[in-house]
Amino acid sequence: MSRSFEKLIFSGSSGEALAARLDTPSGTPRAYALFAHCFTCSKDIFAAARISEALVDRGFAVLRFDFTGLGASEGEFANTNFSSNVEDLIKAAEYLRQHHAAPEILIGHSLGGAAVLAVAGNIPEVKAVATIGAPADAAHVVHNFGAELDEIEKTGIATVKLAGRDFTIKKQFLDDLKAQSVEKRVAGMGKALLVFHAPRDQVVGIENAAAIFQAAKHPKSFISLDDADHLLSRRSDAVYVADVLSAWALRYISEEASTLSLPYPGPEGQVSVAETGEGKFQAEIVAHTHRLLADEPVSYGGTDTGPSPYDLLSAALGACTTMTLRMYAERKSLGLDRVSVHVRHGKVHAEDCAECGEGREGRVDRFERELVFEGDLDEPVRARLAEIADKCPVHKTLEKSSVVVTTLRDEV
Repeated sequence: MSRSFEKLIFSGSSGEALAARLDTPSGTPRAYALFAHCFTCSKDIFAAARISEALVDRGFAVLRFDFTGLGASEGEFANTNFSSNVEDLIKAAEYLRQHHAAPEILIGHSLGGAAVLAVAGNIPEVKAVATIGAPADAAHVVHNFGAELDEIEKTGIATVKLAGRDFTIKKQFLDDLKAQSVEKRVAGMGKALLVFHAPRDQVVGIENAAAIFQAAKHPKSFISLDDADHLLSRRSDAVYVADVLSAWALRYISEEASTLSLPYPGPEGQVSVAETGEGKFQAEIVAHTHRLLADEPVSYGGTDTGPSPYDLLSAALGACTTMTLRMYAERKSLGLDRVSVHVRHGKVHAEDCAECGEGREGRVDRFERELVFEGDLDEPVRARLAEIADKCPVHKTLEKSSVVVTTLRDEV
């Protein structure tokens, strides 16, 4: 399945700019997922990347970001704590809600898992939460500080080496961890839960998974990761988690969302459309590996969640025009940097349509197509490109009579 990504910036809990990446499938996503990385890691760790990729292949969009002071995000790690991580997640959810759609799935790795468990109850749109090697108690990470723990308690600050890197840890970080009660929040979060954990995890023991699972209400599931390490550094382990997680999320969201009813992906060369049951006119469209919604404007009784049928028809004309012109420009080695097409559709009386030609009566469909060329092009070349636009296949289809053959069948 084709996919794309976008680098994003949004403000974190303390106002610093947080670096994020949004991976999206082609077409309308089934749902949005929010990924929280492990302690002192980044959004680009292999496990996070592989899991996001698998979810996108199944039609989900995934936002992952670097917590304050980590990766490419701004801020001082020494001034952060577990509470600020939770607030960063809330800010990320707000960003998705404002610009796309609120996350319905939360995924957290290690301390990121504890963070998504803590925040799940504060994001009403979330339907399901998955954790990977997560501690049941946020204070569990303290044992990673080793001999420097006493120095932090005595002097208020120390440099701790974690995963081969130096991090400054302040006493406020320890105090905040000790004040957290992740298990209590799990019991009241009211979301479906999937717990991944390796019995031989040397960083976060398997007893943590048992505590999380015991505290959670149903529906809940547990998946053993056998001999995987804590960071899922072995590719096969990350792939396994990605496959299981994406299948679980797909099933859960599909059960909840009547708007996604068609088989996906669909057969190549076929476009399928079905009513979703949401609103009066909303319809789901599946074109092989692409999914989107169609609707009518509110003024026509719809809910305006997607293009109207005539919008889609205009889009077909515009897209075909740009592709036809691009092929011609490349074949002729023209300096056409970019072409844009604006299409408007309306119905007019044939007698009022000077461009409609002879032999037409009554009301006819009229498409106004405006071409915008960018590049070093003289007027003769621009005029020739305008002529070529009329040769695009969709243009010819619209101008000529078509035949629609209708049959009936029982199955979807």
